[in-house]
Amino acid sequence: MKKIVVALDFSSGSIHALKYAIQIANKAGANILMIWVDKTSSPDSIYSTSIESYRGEVIKRFKDLISEYQPQLTGGKLDYKLRKGKIYAEVVNTAKSKNADIIITGSHGVSGFEEYWIGSNANRVVGHAYCPVITVRNGFKIKHDINTIVVPIDHSNHTLTKIPFTAELATLFGSKIHLAVIFSTNLKTMHKRIENFTDKAKKYFTQANVSFVVERIQSQNATKAAIDYAKSVEADLIAIITEKDDTKGSGLIGPSAQQIVNHSPIPVLSVHVDDARKTMKLFDII
Repeated sequence: MKKIVVALDFSSGSIHALKYAIQIANKAGANILMIWVDKTSSPDSIYSTSIESYRGEVIKRFKDLISEYQPQLTGGKLDYKLRKGKIYAEVVNTAKSKNADIIITGSHGVSGFEEYWIGSNANRVVGHAYCPVITVRNGFKIKHDINTIVVPIDHSNHTLTKIPFTAELATLFGSKIHLAVIFSTNLKTMHKRIENFTDKAKKYFTQANVSFVVERIQSQNATKAAIDYAKSVEADLIAIITEKDDTKGSGLIGPSAQQIVNHSPIPVLSVHVDDARKTMKLFDII
């Protein structure tokens, strides 16, 4: 992991995400690129200056951030880029063009100013990103390490998609994985399917020398079960999968993933199912 993109709108939520990104970058020796997107169509803005000069104010703010936070980034460079257009598209496309390994963004904006766009665009960034995304709440206490990662396993074909990247992150931090095996039905065929996926996940983590435990949970609400379990073990991260425009998803994809991103007090790592076919081959599912 060498390149991290942080979506930044100068709200305290996005600054908090930057601080979180610095902890990951320091472990990985990665560079951080901060992305700000100009979406204004009039000169009225929180910067209280003309449209000609307010981008200059944005640059000044970035330079101030670099002055403050570059000394905390021990192994990489802190830089910024200004874009104009649809916010989520510019964040995602810039990350793709820079071959970023991960995007980190706040999950909620925290102001009444319309310019603070983090909250309204976090889900769209997650849904359209070409790389994994971590969303982090403003109130989450940032630590130097990611000690505990909860990985929900359900009956979805895509449930193992998140395993390889999660294993990479766990190796980086020496994290312990908690496989939360969630049964949302009493059907034995579904239980057998989920246990099969669990065995494949266990085998992968074993081969990657990643420590793990398994917890089996019976719940019709997989989203709540995942968050509640993560709280109970004081997790530092929840790893899920997500996909675009999924209205028929079950388990922890589509709407359930949105709910976790929106409601989890714990940072959420979202891995896109565009990589699902490659992952399914890796786990001999197809």
